[in-house]
Parts: sequence; C-alpha cells; structure tokens
Amino acid sequence: MKKRVISLCDRTGNMVLPWAEAGYECICVDTQHPSGGATVGQHPNIWLFNRDVLTLKPEFVADAYAVFAFPPCTDMSVSGARWFKSKGMDAIIHALQVVNACRKIAEASGGRYMIENPISTLSTYWRDPDYRFDPCDFGGYKGGQDDDYTKRTCLWTGGGFVMPTPKPVSPNQGSKMHLLPPSANRGDLRSETPKGFAQAVFEANHAR
Repeated sequence: MKKRVISLCDRTGNMVLPWAEAGYECICVDTQHPSGGATVGQHPNIWLFNRDVLTLKPEFVADAYAVFAFPPCTDMSVSGARWFKSKGMDAIIHALQVVNACRKIAEASGGRYMIENPISTLSTYWRDPDYRFDPCDFGGYKGGQDDDYTKRTCLWTGGGFVMPTPKPVSPNQGSKMHLLPPSANRGDLRSETPKGFAQAVFEANHAR
C-alpha cells in the first residue's frame, strides 16, 4: 500500500494532518515554506518543501496514494473580478499555468486527487467542478469546531476520489472570509483549509 500523500500549494498542512496522524508520510509543497531543504511541519510526519509546482516533475508524485492541490485563487476568484483588467493578461496566464501544473502532477500520481479553488473563472477556462461545498458542511467532523461559516468552494477530482458525507453545522459566523480586513496575510487566511473538511476527506479516502 502506498503510504504517501502530497499537498501542492499548501502553506499550513491542515489538509494532510489527519493523514500524518494515521502514519502516512506527508509532503507539502509551497513557495512560502523555508528554503534550504525539507523542514518538519505541524506533525513529525509532515515535511515542508519550498518549491514552485511549475518546476516539479511527474516523478515527484509517482508513489503517492493521494494528491491535493490548492493553486492560488487571487487572480481567478470572481470576488476579485473588478481588478482583473488592471492586473493584465500575465496574471491570469500564470494562474492557469499553476493550475495546469497541479492537474498534470495529480494525474501523474495514479492516485486519488482533488484540486481546490473558490468560485472562479477556472470553470470557464477548464471545466465545471465536480463538487461544491461550504466549510460549515463538514463542521461536524473532528477539528471542525471553528468551521461554522460559508465560503463556497469548488473541487475538481479524479483517480477514484470519494467526496465525503457532509456533517453540517449552522453557519453562525456567516461569510466571515469576506469580512477580513485588508492585511499582508489576508490571502493566506482566506486560503486555509478547514480542518473539518480535511478530516472528512481523510475518513472517506484513506486506505482501510
């Protein structure tokens, strides 16, 4: 059995934490991780690599059981559509190149995979997502006590990925991500993987 999962464009490692706790080797790739080689993340089984997905080769994921990808949404999310023209074509081209790199890497693994993005223009440039959800839909899972909010999120999946069964909680915090004040780390805060959803995906997809 393959005991490795890989998460692309993943700064926090929230997505792989349940897998790490179950004994899987977990690799998180993001340009914000410390440079100079692998460092340990929030669990001893989580390894952080400072790499650009555009430079990764398919062999990197050849033995992965599952691949998760969170390509940056800043230049594709419809919530920022009013700034698209001012950013120019280079921004959307680069964003799509990152998504396409994630897709190629995920498909090359031969394992289960999901690519995540909020409501965005990706549906126009690629295809409709396979699933849509809000964090509160999975707030009833372990770790989801703070996921009582809405943030419509899309998933493009393959390789036998199983969408977990919802355990919804009331969205008491509403659309809190839209209420975050401007800051240097606002994008990072908006992109953090809800822990309830991460646990739900693990329970639905891990090798029993």
